[in-house]
Amino acid sequence: MTDSVWWCRQPWRVVRLWLCLVCCAGGWSATATAQLVVQITRGSDAPIPVAVVPFVGNVGPGVDLAAVVTADLERSGRFKVLPRTDLLAQPAPGEPLLWADWRRLAVDHVLVGRVRANGATLAVDYELYNVTTGERLLGLSLPAALPTLRTSAHRVADAVYERLIGVPGAFASRLAYVAVEGRAPQQRFRLVVADADGENATTVLSSQQPVMAPAFSPDGTQLAYVSFEGGRSAVWVQQLRTGERERVSARGSLNDAPAWSPDGTQLALALASEGGNVDLWVLQLAARTLVRVTNDPAIDTEPAFAPDGQSLYFTSDRGGRAQIYRVPLVGGRPQRVSWEGAYNARPRVSPDGSRLALISTAAGGYRIGVLELATGTLRSVTDGPNDESPAFAPNGQWLVFAARRAGRGVLATVAIDSGARTVLTAPAADIRSPTWGRLP
Repeated sequence: MTDSVWWCRQPWRVVRLWLCLVCCAGGWSATATAQLVVQITRGSDAPIPVAVVPFVGNVGPGVDLAAVVTADLERSGRFKVLPRTDLLAQPAPGEPLLWADWRRLAVDHVLVGRVRANGATLAVDYELYNVTTGERLLGLSLPAALPTLRTSAHRVADAVYERLIGVPGAFASRLAYVAVEGRAPQQRFRLVVADADGENATTVLSSQQPVMAPAFSPDGTQLAYVSFEGGRSAVWVQQLRTGERERVSARGSLNDAPAWSPDGTQLALALASEGGNVDLWVLQLAARTLVRVTNDPAIDTEPAFAPDGQSLYFTSDRGGRAQIYRVPLVGGRPQRVSWEGAYNARPRVSPDGSRLALISTAAGGYRIGVLELATGTLRSVTDGPNDESPAFAPNGQWLVFAARRAGRGVLATVAIDSGARTVLTAPAADIRSPTWGRLP
């Protein structure tokens, strides 16, 4: 379960004791860390058959653009990519394609590409064809550079996904998560940022005490998170490009669950006074002013801004059990929005505002659920039994979440509509608290 959900289920006096026992000594370190290993565990029932031809002029040690595009498309669960060994030809953009040969391979679409010099930089040219009609569906060129060729490949996969599925892809995006190494009391907590496929993992903070609740800013340039430097919880904001960071909240006995406003100017926080009451506040980052949003004897926590920035979804036990509520920032009372199930917590809002991802109890365990706000319908999209910390991809089509597999903390993704799933593991570490953000 998430750290916030954990204390939401505990007597507050126990939580305060736990907080008093932790301390943290952290520092920024832009160092590479172990890459996540991706395993596809379930695909779509009717994947689209495509061929991805090796790109001509591929440059850079270890960079195979077609392989990156292939892995992205297959990981989405919506595509079945023809094995490279089955290709009958490997044409480049602009070259004729023998349609009879491609139809014989039973693929619906074929992607061809090239990497070429473009002055002092590079360009990636690619074309996508409909094999049945011979129509060119895409014919584009991307500016590129040698250090970011993988990102260029992810952008190609995004374009293919959008052209064939009808919604933007999210392969050119990033994950942040906490990797926990060792056993207590010798644990080390690393805050890691990686590409959406687990590659290019970089440690941005390392601590001997807990780090939790990372959240990307809307533009992907910053991370907010909780650490325990000085012996108590505090919320920090860190610039990902430079590593510079600033403590923005260290009030009372608890500072937790930072969530960015859509315009990136505010953070919603769960704060507790010395007396232990936990409520929601909004912090104006520029002025460092706080506005109280809830004031209730219950525990109000895990806020998430609605896309219009005018209200918060949050977890509260004000009704006796943890459920999801919504409250306007100004001039309104909280209204309950989750009604199915005995326990619902940790809401996260889809980019279009139509859905909430949350943790829900089902079949004796904790699973990730998706709540359709228009109808109130809640459905489980994972199998449990200990799934937590859901976060939407920037395109709203996938969720990343934390789970336990074979006694280890792992990350997993699930496609909301197709059910396609992947599991991401890290060598010698439990991983938890994922979030998904845009590339700057």
